[in-house]
Amino acid sequence: MTSLVELRVLEGPNLYFPRAAIKLTLDTGVLSDAPEDAVRRLATRVGLTRVRPGAPGSGFRQRAVLRVVEQLVRQVAREAGTTRLGIRVRPTSDSARIVVAYPWRDRSRARALGEAVAGVLDGLPARTAPDAAALEDLVADAAEAVRGVEPGPRPTTIRPRVPVVAVTGTNGKTTTSRMVAHVARHAGRHVGWSNTDGVYVDGVLVEAGDYSGPSGAGRVLAHREVDFAVTETARGGILLKGIGLVHNDVSVVTNVTADHLGLHGIDTVDQLAEVKAVVPWITRKDGWAVLNADDPRVHAMRRTTRARWWIFTRDPDGPAVRETLDAGGRVTTVIDGWICVLRPDADPDPLVELVEVPMTLSGLSRFNVENALAAASASLAAGLDRDDVVGGLRDFTPDAEHNPGRMNFFTVPTDRGPVTVVMDLAHNEVGLEAMVEIMRGVRSPGGRVLLGLGVVGDRTRDLIESLGEIAGRDADLVAIGHKAKYFRDRTQAELDAWLREGLGHVGVGPDDVASYDTELESLVALVAQAAPGDVVGLMCHAERQECYDWIASVGGTPDGTEVLRDKVRAARAAQEVQAG
Repeated sequence: MTSLVELRVLEGPNLYFPRAAIKLTLDTGVLSDAPEDAVRRLATRVGLTRVRPGAPGSGFRQRAVLRVVEQLVRQVAREAGTTRLGIRVRPTSDSARIVVAYPWRDRSRARALGEAVAGVLDGLPARTAPDAAALEDLVADAAEAVRGVEPGPRPTTIRPRVPVVAVTGTNGKTTTSRMVAHVARHAGRHVGWSNTDGVYVDGVLVEAGDYSGPSGAGRVLAHREVDFAVTETARGGILLKGIGLVHNDVSVVTNVTADHLGLHGIDTVDQLAEVKAVVPWITRKDGWAVLNADDPRVHAMRRTTRARWWIFTRDPDGPAVRETLDAGGRVTTVIDGWICVLRPDADPDPLVELVEVPMTLSGLSRFNVENALAAASASLAAGLDRDDVVGGLRDFTPDAEHNPGRMNFFTVPTDRGPVTVVMDLAHNEVGLEAMVEIMRGVRSPGGRVLLGLGVVGDRTRDLIESLGEIAGRDADLVAIGHKAKYFRDRTQAELDAWLREGLGHVGVGPDDVASYDTELESLVALVAQAAPGDVVGLMCHAERQECYDWIASVGGTPDGTEVLRDKVRAARAAQEVQAG
């Protein structure tokens, strides 16, 4: 069995280095199981004079293997002619596998180094100590193989020619980046924007597809008319390809919560936060890192960025506010219902009332309040005019035109009267809880929450069951709507069973929940069962346009700013009457 599990070329800043790097995943079982003398001999050959191998399979052995492999990479590189090489070595959840990363300038030769190191491990005898001469030849041959390879092309990482705002986070990054792009257009800038839907120039989709990775930034900046760029930077792009830009001018981190765990070596929320922290890590020293101070993992990123701090928080009196102002930074917060900016030794600057920012639903949507704070901070940090920031926040609405697929509200007529429909991605626990919170905020007293529940396949079983639990706990009626386009190596039967398992944890029986093959079918079925005062919510990912089209075909209309405000106010007033 080969020791090389994966060799990945990262084209730009990444989890390990702020520049292009090679990432190797190596199976080191031959060293993990080897006699102690075998580990010592290899360590000596690569220049480690003191090493404590520990017993095979022990924690001491795992740490010894990390040191030995790091030194092996360095020694092969040195004998091949590279005298200085930064190396990062990390364990994984599999004790027999490790990750090795090192920067590269010449692609072919850098790949050859990784393959040569794996070749040394492949050449070690199993369960016996290697002969000293044979070991000498293994390492020398590996170095010779690297020397014989042509250098190859250089990295394609782009040095931006225009201001770049880079947005990342688990929830809210798409809404926040759309708001920033909208504000910049309001200011008359020619805006390029990349995200999971595609590449947009001045609000027009020019290339469809998932461009949240390094190619997205390149596609945006390839349009010569663009003079302001907004890039949505997803976890997968950072891990699999690296970031496509040398730096950004303003970075935004919305939050970090459990999502996509168990993929690409990221098993914990802390590890996920480390991935997201790459975005502020590469922010220019004279730029701004816009960080959510209400999320401890995000707030901690201020210690790893060179940039100035600009935090946003719903707590204007928290210690993070004082610390940031003392450090000469900026704060965006809420005071007396106003979005305000705080600067050192100055009175608060009230930008706009929350009730005038449609995305916040008159302050009902806690997460969209945070997104508005983040977008205001990033826009000001990028040098956009204050009046344009205020104007952009006031006319950015939660509809299919401005924010497709994120908290889109509709009024749909039925035989019994009009029903409110909410469509949102709601792809994890936090997103679903936020969606239900908003649905409850617009329903009439006595009205029900009817939920179209669904999930994409690349989530852990625990997360899928958790979504079922939340739905069963917080909704009055649940229907499962599957997303065949996003099963991702799962089966519909598996996903259905796990969602039902979670529903069962909170007492929802199998006969109480219908399953449908598509999101649209679940939406149609729920609207058919809804009464006036009820709110129908759909976790929509695969069939957004089909659902929009069906709503229009039955006479449904998007809720404008005034309609939404009236729904929120009416629900609040009715709830206050009922309570008092």
